[in-house]
Amino acid sequence: MSQAKLVVMIDTKSRYADFEALVASQFSELTQQMVASALDYAAEHLSAEQRYDGRPMLDHGVGVARIVVEQIGLGRNSTIAAILHDVVRIALQQQSDSVASIMADVERLYGKEVLGIVLALCKISDIRMKISQEQASDFRDMIVSYSEDPRVILIKLADRLEVMRSLDIFPPSKRRTKSWESLNLYAQIAHKLGLYGIKSELEDLSLKYLEPEAYNDIVHKLEVGEAERMSFIEQFLAPVRELLDRDGIKYHIKSRTKSVYSIFQKMRKQRVEFEGVFDIFALRIIIDSPLEREKSLCWTVYSHVTSLYIPNPERMRDWITIPKSNGYESLHTTVVTKEGRWVEVQIRTERMDEVAERGIAAHWRYKGVRQGGMGAEQWLQRLRELLEDATSESIARRFDTKSTTGEIFVFTPSGDIRKLPEGATVLDFAFDIHTSLGSICVGAKIGGKVVPIKERLSNGDICEVLTRKDQTPKADWLSICVTSKARSRIRAYLREQEAKHARLGREELERKLKNWKMEVQIDEAVAYLCKSYKLRRGNELYTLIADQRVDLMEVKERLTKWLSGEADEQRRLAAAEVEEEKRRKQEQREAPRSADALVIDDSINNIEYKLARCCNPVKGDDIFGFVTINSGITIHRGDCPNARRMRERYPYRVLDARWRDDVQGAFRITVAITAADLPGLATSIMDVASKELGLAVRSINFEPRGDGMASARLTVEVPGSGVVDTLLHSLRRIRGVRSAHRAN
Repeated sequence: MSQAKLVVMIDTKSRYADFEALVASQFSELTQQMVASALDYAAEHLSAEQRYDGRPMLDHGVGVARIVVEQIGLGRNSTIAAILHDVVRIALQQQSDSVASIMADVERLYGKEVLGIVLALCKISDIRMKISQEQASDFRDMIVSYSEDPRVILIKLADRLEVMRSLDIFPPSKRRTKSWESLNLYAQIAHKLGLYGIKSELEDLSLKYLEPEAYNDIVHKLEVGEAERMSFIEQFLAPVRELLDRDGIKYHIKSRTKSVYSIFQKMRKQRVEFEGVFDIFALRIIIDSPLEREKSLCWTVYSHVTSLYIPNPERMRDWITIPKSNGYESLHTTVVTKEGRWVEVQIRTERMDEVAERGIAAHWRYKGVRQGGMGAEQWLQRLRELLEDATSESIARRFDTKSTTGEIFVFTPSGDIRKLPEGATVLDFAFDIHTSLGSICVGAKIGGKVVPIKERLSNGDICEVLTRKDQTPKADWLSICVTSKARSRIRAYLREQEAKHARLGREELERKLKNWKMEVQIDEAVAYLCKSYKLRRGNELYTLIADQRVDLMEVKERLTKWLSGEADEQRRLAAAEVEEEKRRKQEQREAPRSADALVIDDSINNIEYKLARCCNPVKGDDIFGFVTINSGITIHRGDCPNARRMRERYPYRVLDARWRDDVQGAFRITVAITAADLPGLATSIMDVASKELGLAVRSINFEPRGDGMASARLTVEVPGSGVVDTLLHSLRRIRGVRSAHRAN
C-alpha cells in the first residue's frame, strides 16, 4: 500500500469515527468491514473534490449515509451506495476515462445491487428542474420513474436533506432553486411515504431560504415562549399522569412543537398572526402495549384525558379504527383547559409511534400481490403498504414492479417537462408541445446530435425540435407516431387537405365541362371517368385533377368519345352507378342510428339547442353538437370552419348528432357566387332560385370587383341539403357564373 493511500485511510478513519461507531451499533462485523472499505475507496477517488466551503466532498456522502441508517433505517447496500454515489456521479459528469473501471470496481467489491442504486441516483441528479408549480407533479413522477429499486428514492430523500442542512455553503443563486425543489418535490414524496420527520425538516429548511423574514420571526417567537410553554405542559400533564399511573398503564410522554412551516401555513391560511395559532404544540402519550390490547388501551387513555379537559368534537381524529393510507395510526383530540387554552393530544402505542416517526422504514413486510406496471402515485402508495418487518435489503427482491406504466419524461431546451408514453418519437414530442410545431417538424437535436422525426425518445432526453416552413404532415407520419394526440392532428390535416383538393378539383372539372360545352351532368361524367381511370371514389378523381396528376386534354378526349356515342354502354352503366350511389345514401339515412347521438328535430326532450350561425347547418348535413357555457347546445356542420378548433380544444364538449328523418322546416343558407359582371345576372339568379326551384329568397347582394367580375351573396330558405346541391348545380349553369358555393 502506498504512503499517500495510507495517509488517506488514516484521515478518513479519524474524520468519520463517529459514523463508523454508528455503523458498529447497527450492523454485523462483515457489514462494518464493507462500509469501512467503501469509505476508503470514496476518500481515495474524491481526494481532489471539495464542497463549496472547502471541506472534503466525502462529507456529503457520509452525511447521507448517516441519515439512511439513523432516520430511515435502511441496510448495508443502501449505506454503501450513499457513500459511493458522488464517486460515480463526478466521474460521469467529467466524462472521465476511469468511469468504466470505477463502475467495474463498485460491482466487484460491493455487488450489482449497489451499482444499480448508485447509477439510478446519478440519473436523478442529472434532472434539470424548472421552477414551475404546474409541472411539479410531472417532476415528482419523473424522480419516481428512475427508482425501480425503492431504496433509490429513499436514499435520494436523505441526499436532499443533507444538502438542505448544508445549504448555507452553497452560492445564493442555488439556495432558492434547491429550496423550491425540496418544498414542492422532495417534501411531497417524503409525506406520501410517511417520513414525517424528513418532510417537516425539508419544509422548515426550505422556508428558511424562501421566506427568511417570516421564518426568523416564527423561530424567535417560539424561543421566547418556550419556558412558559414547558411550565404550562407540566401543569396540564400532572392530573393525566395520576390517572394513568393509577391504572398501571406503561407510557411515556413527548411534547412536540408544531413545525415552523406548519405554523407559517396556518397563519397564511387563516390570516392570523402568530398569537392566533392555538395548536403551537401537541402532547403525545405513547403507550407500551401488546398488539392485541392497543386499541382498548388507547381509548382508555382518551377517556382519562377527556374526563379532565373538555374536548372539541370537531377536532377529533380516529386513525386507529381506520388508519391513513400511509399506515399512520393515532388518536388525536383537542381539549380546552379551564383557563380557555387549547391543547392537542395525540395517543398512540410504541409501534404506532415507530411507524409515524420512520414511515415506511417501519413497514418492511410484504403483504401485497404482484401486479402490473403502475403510476407514480400508486407506486409510492404500494411502497408504503407492501413491506413490513423484513430486512431492508430484501426490498428490491420482493418489490420488483416498475414504477410507471410505460411513461417517459422529456425536456424542452427551456426546461419544461413533457410526459409521453414509452416508445414516443420526436414527432410525438413536437405535436405534444403544439400542433403547429408538429406540422412543420423535420427532426430534432438530442444531446447535440441531429436525429430524424422517427427517432424514439428516452427518459430524461432534452429535445430541441427542428422545423422548416414548407414542411406539412404526410400520410406515412401515422406509422411514426404513437400518441393519439399526434395521430388525430395528422388525420385531421389529411382530411382537410383531401376535402380542399376535392373541392378545387370538382370546381376545375365543372369549369372545363362548361368551357368544352359538354351537355352532361357532372355526377354522370365523374362516374364514367372513375370507371375509366379505375378509381373507387369521385374524390380521388378530384384530387388527381387538383394536383395536376391527370391530363385534362385526355379527360376531354375520353368524355368526347363517350358522349359521341362510342361508349353508350359505358354511359348507361355510369348513370346506373349514380342511381345506385343515391340508393345507398338513402338506405344509410334510413338505417338505425346510434342511440347515443343527439337527434335533431322540432323538440329534443326539452334540451335547449340552436343551429350555429357560423355554418348554418341544414337537414341532411353531417352535424355534431357542441355544449356552450351560456347558450345550451349549438349544432354545427361537420365541415364548419370552427369544428377543428372545437374538437381539439374541447373534445369533452362535443356530442354526436344526427337529423331525424322526418324533421320538417326551412333552413336559411347563403351562397357565395363569383361571376362576370353582365347585365341581367341578378335576374337570372333570382329566376333559378325562386321560379325553377321554388325557394324563398331572403336577400341578394352584388358587389362589382372592378376587373369585369362581380361577387354576389344569395340568401335563401331550403328544406334540406339535397336542395342545396341542386341549387348550386343550377347556379353554375348560368352564363357568366364562374363559381358558386355554400358560404359560412
